[in-house]
Amino acid sequence: MAEVPLGSDAFGGVLPFSPPAASDTGTAMPLPESVETFDPAARAQVLARDLPPFWAGTFQAFGSQQSLPVQLRLTAQRSIGQMVDLRGEMRIGEVVTPVQGNLNARSDQLDLLLLNRLSVAGLEPGGVFTGLQGLSLSGWQASRLTNPGGRLELTPVEGPQPAVPAQAPAAPVRGLW
Repeated sequence: MAEVPLGSDAFGGVLPFSPPAASDTGTAMPLPESVETFDPAARAQVLARDLPPFWAGTFQAFGSQQSLPVQLRLTAQRSIGQMVDLRGEMRIGEVVTPVQGNLNARSDQLDLLLLNRLSVAGLEPGGVFTGLQGLSLSGWQASRLTNPGGRLELTPVEGPQPAVPAQAPAAPVRGLW
């Protein structure tokens, strides 16, 4: 077999790829995709146990200059595989509504439903808060295309916990799918 001289026009002036020779040290490094060290089910258990129960922040509808104060109180948190099932109440301005959500322990993706049938500050029934940073930052995806949505920012509350007034009996739980 004939050697192809450097600078030859046989390959259009470009040399073909040849993999590097094996390491001289004799130690092989494991392939990153062959070892999984992250356990999302274990992280879900830790999140369900340690997630702060009280959060406060603001909601601002897109296209509006006014932001409303928001308080979130988580009353039940449990892990189901790599998911954390969240239940609680959210106060948006002066209206309190029950909430239900899922937090993915692998990706920190949040889906949070308002279980109230009333429209609250542009948050119409059928919409959902979705986010990729856990409970910290999420966006409102309305059920109608004519509603531009909004932004919800929350931070955990330390110290004295805010009072979220009691709500009338909750509406039936709707599925997230």
